[in-house]
This record gives sequence, C-alpha cells and structure tokens, in this order.
Amino acid sequence: MEVTLNKQTPQVMYLCSKDKRLAKVIDMVGEITYSTHDDGYAFLIHEIIEQMLSIKAGAKIHGRLSELCLGHITPESISKLSDEEIRGTGTSSSKVRYIRSLTQAVTTGQLILDQLPNLKDDDVIKQLTAIKGIGQWTAKMYLIFVLNRADILPIEDVAFLQSYKWLYKTDDVSKESIQRKCKKWKPYSSIAARFMYRALDMGLTKEEFHLFADKT
Repeated sequence: MEVTLNKQTPQVMYLCSKDKRLAKVIDMVGEITYSTHDDGYAFLIHEIIEQMLSIKAGAKIHGRLSELCLGHITPESISKLSDEEIRGTGTSSSKVRYIRSLTQAVTTGQLILDQLPNLKDDDVIKQLTAIKGIGQWTAKMYLIFVLNRADILPIEDVAFLQSYKWLYKTDDVSKESIQRKCKKWKPYSSIAARFMYRALDMGLTKEEFHLFADKT
C-alpha cells in the first residue's frame, strides 16, 4: 500500500496546527510517499538482524542472509539453513536463536501474522513481544511500517530520538519528557515520526533547528 502525506492531508494539517516546531519540519521535508511492508515475517527477520547495529552493518548481514535464501526470506527458507550458515552471515548466536524462535512461532501457529491487522495496538505488541528476541522497539516498528498504525510513538528508536533532540533542542530523552512534549501529536504520532525520520534521512538534523528563519 502506497501512502502520500503532504500539507493538504487532514492528519498533517492537524499536526501542523498543534505543534509549530513540527510544522516547520514538515515544511522543510515537503511531501513524503511511502509504502508499507507486505511481508511481516521478512520484516521481523530484518529488524532482529539490525538490532543494536548500524544501518550499514545490518544491511550487509541481511543481504547475505537473503542470498542464502535465494532472495526470499520465508519460514521455509530459514528452516532449511543450519545455525552455522546463519551465523556465517555475521549474525550473532543470540540473534540466530531469536530467528529460530520467530520461525518456530510462525510455523507452529503460535504467532499468526495475518491476524495482527485485526488487533489493537497493545494486543499486537503483546503478541509480538511474547516471542523471544522481539521487544518493544521491534513491535513498534512493526506497527508503524507494516500495519501503518497512526498513533505509535517510537521512543525506543535511536533515529527518532536523534531527530527529537534536534527538534526540541534537548538532551532529555526520558520516556516521561518525550511523552509530555509529543502528547500534542496524538492521534497521529506515527505520521509525525515519519516526518522526523525523513528529516534525519535528508540530513536536515546536521544543522541547528531554527523555528524562525532569518530573513534578509
């Protein structure tokens, strides 16, 4: 599913009316278009691999695993690999166990990914975090990037925190502080986060944030 967000989108208009700093970021970023991930299992494997790694390192390891699976990371293709083969991609032993845990949950029906779109956010998190190796961060990434849920605040995500500190000019990234400042984003926290991610990707956070630009 492809989605386009711009200043004429009702949810974006709402966010701009509630947070002048975020409104400035949305102006700087401009229109964004994104597609949701349609393969929940492959997405979770990707997120497990990238936990605690740089994007570059994670992508390299994920690419090697994809090659072993002939381009299709599925429960069946993963099950055909030995632990040694998976570790050979550069994946840690603990992450091999997490990949096995997820694969077993899916193949045995403990986790039925097709049912997750019908569940509330908290219930999705509960189902996913019951699997060893999947925590709050991974579950929230799933809600945002696979299920396209609108009101997820990814306070566990390093990239989000980087943009957050830039936007609000603060080093206080405590859960309480972030929830207090971002409360105004509800019920569209995920949409706000997407603009924050895009600002980071565009390199905007390398320069100090100014709410009001100097006019010459």
